[in-house]
Amino acid sequence: MPVTDLAQTIQIPATLLPADGRFGCGPSRVRSAQVDDLVAASRALLGTSHRQKPVKALVGSVREQVAALLGAPEGYEVLLGNGGSTAFWDAAAFGLVERRSAHGAWGEFGAKFAKAAKAPWLTAPAVTEAPAGGRAEVPVVDDADVYAWPHNETSTGVAAPVRRVAAPGALTVIDATSAAGGIAFDAAEADVYYFAPQKNLGSDGGLWLALASPAAIERIGRIAASDRYIPEFLSLQAAVENSRLDQTLNTPALATLVLLESQLRWMNDQGGLPWASGRTAASSSLLYDWAERVAYATPFVAAPEDRSPVVVTIDFDGVDAADVARALRANGIVDTEPYRKLGRNQLRIGTFASVEPSDVEALIASIEFVVDRLG
Repeated sequence: MPVTDLAQTIQIPATLLPADGRFGCGPSRVRSAQVDDLVAASRALLGTSHRQKPVKALVGSVREQVAALLGAPEGYEVLLGNGGSTAFWDAAAFGLVERRSAHGAWGEFGAKFAKAAKAPWLTAPAVTEAPAGGRAEVPVVDDADVYAWPHNETSTGVAAPVRRVAAPGALTVIDATSAAGGIAFDAAEADVYYFAPQKNLGSDGGLWLALASPAAIERIGRIAASDRYIPEFLSLQAAVENSRLDQTLNTPALATLVLLESQLRWMNDQGGLPWASGRTAASSSLLYDWAERVAYATPFVAAPEDRSPVVVTIDFDGVDAADVARALRANGIVDTEPYRKLGRNQLRIGTFASVEPSDVEALIASIEFVVDRLG
């Protein structure tokens, strides 16, 4: 029997299977308690005006809890706007970069922000690249006023430190889409820490949020007051003004906000970012330790200090990882396939805050069972 057919016939014993087989890197698993909160909200909030007190109170709670979870320093503000991180990249090109930006790009998403910064009204960005699976330090560039890189590169599973760049007057801008709520950091080391909520925060896409420093707020206002053309939908100044009113420029998806608020409340009640980052570190360590122990698997990110605690990438040798993923999917363990553009023989596993460490242990046992059967 061809191996490609065998993969779909393997039956993993129920005793080995995780209680929840969702290990995707975005959208990530949503807890049942969040769905219960969404059902309750459907009777009171869904289908009502986002300009009225009930929804504004929901947005206000989201902003307060994001500030609490991330340890917002004095004077920092939580902003939110329509569209995900992709929309934020364009908004930053219009309203955050004054002349030129410098980027760290060691995966798909860091490179996308750098591409968005190639706007005709800006000087071409300086881009520091590193091969997939590694990272590099972003050097000081004389004329750069924004320094940007991903806290966690979702495509490759590389985590980078959040450290303010020693360039007077420049802003440090961090893509935290797959890191926020899952990796500990010092918020004072960034001027803008932005993210979409469909990873650790267990919600859907279509929204961006950002923790912004007073310097970033001042920069946004100054550029908005200049003669630069800025589309209203991509106006960060409009986002500042609307966020202070606990609303967004356009109608947001209320279900996304309900799921997000429920997750934030749960995380803060459990102990906040120290608790969540400890949980993701425990889950990811199970996988990294296992990959270093068995003969047919290796952590893709070679440097242990660069390995992500929320997106684990494991290379396979002598075993077709695609067949492993197909066998897992046939048994209800889903979304372990690698990032589509990376083209490696690997699995990519989300170990976000909603993932139970016991499910990761069961996943490892299931992988071992499948590899043994594929033989």
